Amino acid sequence: MSESAAPGARGMTVESAFAGMTSVSPVVFRAGCPGCRERFELTAGALRLAIGATSRTTFYSFTCPQCGASVRKPAGERIVELLTGGGVRTLRLAPAP
Repeated sequence: MSESAAPGARGMTVESAFAGMTSVSPVVFRAGCPGCRERFELTAGALRLAIGATSRTTFYSFTCPQCGASVRKPAGERIVELLTGGGVRTLRLAPAP
């Protein structure tokens, strides 16, 4: 495997490229509870994504931090893309026999 440097980037190392970066902000997702109507932000660790064989079996879930209700909402392609890109743990469901 070989790496090629962009013009003017000779001698640049990973360490020098990222020098000065101290931390990365955690990704947060806005959500709402259909039960208590509260709106809030959740980290990737507070969400779960289940990807099924169809759009009807693909959903994300979380526990409402306000009322404690278990919430399950459908997840279309864009939501799946955002959640997986943001580090949400994903479970792939096996198709029904």
